[in-house]
Amino acid sequence: MRYVAAYLLAVLGGNESPSNADIEKILSSVGIEADSARVTKIVNELKGKSIEELIASGREKLSSMPAGGGAPSGAPAAAGGGAAAAPAAEKKEEKKEESESEDDDMGFGLFE
Repeated sequence: MRYVAAYLLAVLGGNESPSNADIEKILSSVGIEADSARVTKIVNELKGKSIEELIASGREKLSSMPAGGGAPSGAPAAAGGGAAAAPAAEKKEEKKEESESEDDDMGFGLFE
């Protein structure tokens, strides 16, 4: 992913066809040692292609993928569980407050 990001940074910087050296320079500027085989693969795969078109086709592919298929069936359970969880949280807070007050007064003081 970092190699693709470096390629995109080079393109955004005005270099429409970044070379291996351009990508390696970007990566080294942030302390990443570049793997020349991976850099070469990215440059060869993206050579002559429009980044805008690649991003648009990627969005189309992602929009056709299902995401979070279990959410609709889990939503009613979460809503019901949320209502039940609120009183439980209040009880825990009350118990916590009581325990704190008990800790404060243990029958002796630190400097007495």
